[in-house]
Amino acid sequence: MYSLVDAPPVAKRLIAHLDMDAFYASVELLRYPDLRGRPVVIGGGRDHAPEVLADGTRRYAQLRSYAGRGVITTATYEARAFGVHSGIGLMKAAALAPDAVLLPVDFDAYRKYSRLFKAAVRAIAPIVEDRGIDEIYVDISALPGAQADGGQAVGRALKQAVFATTGLTCSIGITPNKLLSKICSEIDKPDGLTLLTADEIPQRIWPLAARKINGIGPKASARLEALGIRTIGELAAASPALLLAEFGKRTGAWLHAAAHGRDERPVVTYSEPKSISRETTFERDLHAVRDKAALTGLLNELCTELAGDLARKGYASKTIGIKLRFDDFRIVTRDLTLPAHTMDARGIRRAAGACLKRVDLTRRLRLLGVRAGALAKIADLVGGAAAPEAAHVARAEEPTARYELPLFADLPPDD
Repeated sequence: MYSLVDAPPVAKRLIAHLDMDAFYASVELLRYPDLRGRPVVIGGGRDHAPEVLADGTRRYAQLRSYAGRGVITTATYEARAFGVHSGIGLMKAAALAPDAVLLPVDFDAYRKYSRLFKAAVRAIAPIVEDRGIDEIYVDISALPGAQADGGQAVGRALKQAVFATTGLTCSIGITPNKLLSKICSEIDKPDGLTLLTADEIPQRIWPLAARKINGIGPKASARLEALGIRTIGELAAASPALLLAEFGKRTGAWLHAAAHGRDERPVVTYSEPKSISRETTFERDLHAVRDKAALTGLLNELCTELAGDLARKGYASKTIGIKLRFDDFRIVTRDLTLPAHTMDARGIRRAAGACLKRVDLTRRLRLLGVRAGALAKIADLVGGAAAPEAAHVARAEEPTARYELPLFADLPPDD
């Protein structure tokens, strides 16, 4: 007779977080291997593409010659040694590493290599949660041999498969949950493999800065420092009552649990996107009146690209929004709900224009973005009672208050 004594032991959770090393920059080094070992920054425009000389060699743009408002997308580890990292302005980076090479962003190439490395992982471990272009979570709990060595052999196999397929390295953290694995994948970069058990949390995790916990951003980190909490260990030792009082019931409880390495979130193999967006940061600040032609072209391009993204991914949107960042770094967003779903560039452009009418455009702009929300699958809409508007969107109602500044361009008339 079968009994609980005879039942096989329940496998311990083993979750891997795989993070590609300096992904965009590493892809560029495949194309330009002569740049290996040099500080390289990714974030320039098309005019920063390498120039091929008569003798077949290349002339690269240097960061010292950059002038504009762009920001760094990523940088090689050699550039990071100078304090250059993603998110900082290229002008600031030029002061830190003037001799660094500047290359343009090529998202088509990055998406290609993203698909390749994820396919290589899924061939070994099919339970994968996609977290972006360069990182994934993988549940390796049930893979052969994983329980015997804590996932070390599987981790090595994943790293080898990624490198064999792409020529790129990655870093992997393997722990009992997603939160800890995310932390561990950063510990031994680049090309690292870090394993951690729950018993090792006090020795290896608690000495780390509290901001190493994914979800603790600059503002939360500053609030914790004001309370005298700088490390994960100090956060773990903090009174739960204090955290609840300072951060609220939900966030306070999460901070306490995270500091103790508790995270029960499953690896989710599929989830519907909540929104799809396109945005661009300008090389220089632009004004809605004096730079009307340039802004018009950029807005039209973003709307066309967003429509293409929707069509390619099989979605239509019922809420179109815009995002603006002004020269004082203030961010303004506006959204408009449409009477019917759309995936049409003209309809998106019209809705974005209606949103712009509700924004004071007297200040110069640094960034412009367009977002499609309230998504629905095209197949569901076509099969249901309502189909997406393939060619038109109902004209939005005029806002109750509007500024008399001219828009980037007159909206296209209805056919």
